[in-house]
Amino acid sequence: MTPAIDAHVRLDTHPTHPSAVQAVLTGSQAHVALMALEAADWSVAATNVLILARIDHEEPYWADDAAKQLIADGITVEITPQLQEAMDEEWTWANYPMPWCTRSEIREISNQAQKVHDDIRHGHLLIHAHAHDGHTTVAVGTYLRRDGKSVYLHGEDHLRQIADTFDSPAKALLAFEKVHAAEMRPGPAPLTDTERAAIGARSVFDITTAKSEPSHPEPETVPVYLADAGDHDALLDTFLNAHGEFEKWRTWSDETTHAIHESQTLRIEHVHETPAHETAWTVAAYATPVSDRMWVLTATGATPAPVLQELLNHLADGDGWDTGIGVPMDEKKVTAATQPLSDAGWQHTLDGRWIRWTSPDGDACVQFDAFTAQHLTPNLATWTIWAGPNSDRRNWTITASPHTPSSLLADLSETLANEVGPRQPQPQRHAARGIGTVNPALTANSTRAQGR
Repeated sequence: MTPAIDAHVRLDTHPTHPSAVQAVLTGSQAHVALMALEAADWSVAATNVLILARIDHEEPYWADDAAKQLIADGITVEITPQLQEAMDEEWTWANYPMPWCTRSEIREISNQAQKVHDDIRHGHLLIHAHAHDGHTTVAVGTYLRRDGKSVYLHGEDHLRQIADTFDSPAKALLAFEKVHAAEMRPGPAPLTDTERAAIGARSVFDITTAKSEPSHPEPETVPVYLADAGDHDALLDTFLNAHGEFEKWRTWSDETTHAIHESQTLRIEHVHETPAHETAWTVAAYATPVSDRMWVLTATGATPAPVLQELLNHLADGDGWDTGIGVPMDEKKVTAATQPLSDAGWQHTLDGRWIRWTSPDGDACVQFDAFTAQHLTPNLATWTIWAGPNSDRRNWTITASPHTPSSLLADLSETLANEVGPRQPQPQRHAARGIGTVNPALTANSTRAQGR
């Protein structure tokens, strides 16, 4: 028998959205339930409040599925009568364009459309262009964090499907332009009413009144690689306001901002509210607007603001983007990229395929992988920059591919070696995230959910 977890989940209908579902979490182990629901694509709307809002209006079905999984994991689940009624209801789409499909087949088609929707919302699927084919919306995009395939999308909301796939953005864009040149528009299509409603459902619980904050001691000055992350959103906004040659557009979900240089050969992606150790920034350079990447650099959510500022400053200079595909990283380029570290007394060591430059206190490192540097694949992480207690406990990480310009890496090395930044003393952390306790016995509603 699965041990009971001290977490209680109350599932109820959304107060304003007709099909969305809300979950309110309590208990000393509420964070366990929170992580489980986030993994099932529920969105955090406030402290211990999550929302399931989909574009296929199947929220009660998937809430029921989530309830069963939570119960199986030993979490107490309460389902309100009105939500249970929605879960039990059998309904069909009016005028569904594929009337031969069974209800389960319709739900599967809708769920695939939901996955595409979520990939776009989370910034995993970058939409290059869209058009209207006379009947519905079509679009072309590329997956950034899966297999890298480019896709042709047909339809809207719960009817959107991947109609074709391509090996590269260039092939996809050329095929799309051949058919839709007259109606083709850059970026994603305007939001549908259904998409807007889902956004509204997830944001209805946003806390708009600021809470009084306790006074903080003055920040200390530390080496730049130990500085605070600062406000990445403000950093990007300031950069874009100062450099009109970059065109900004933000995904309809408001989760990701893309900045594309007027030449269409340099692209910056910033995912907002990214956890400290996950990729928040992706910078990629291309030989032409429709070619494959020449080089790519990523930075995690806790990367210090002064380091990112130096990166953006270099990109604003407008030179050094094209390093030449097929030209291996040689000793001269490695030396040029790391000379500031050597000049500042960083320790230089060789360990098989890896060459490392470590800060005097051992809390930051620049690592070069000589093996991947010889590959022609432009997306391999050849350079790794990190700071933290050790390589297994990194505070933040930057990675860069083989053909990243040595001038850019030299600028970053100069910043790491010689600059300082502010660090606010960290408040004392509390172990428990949830509050209160609950009876581990299943409620009547949760038992009913388990048996359905």
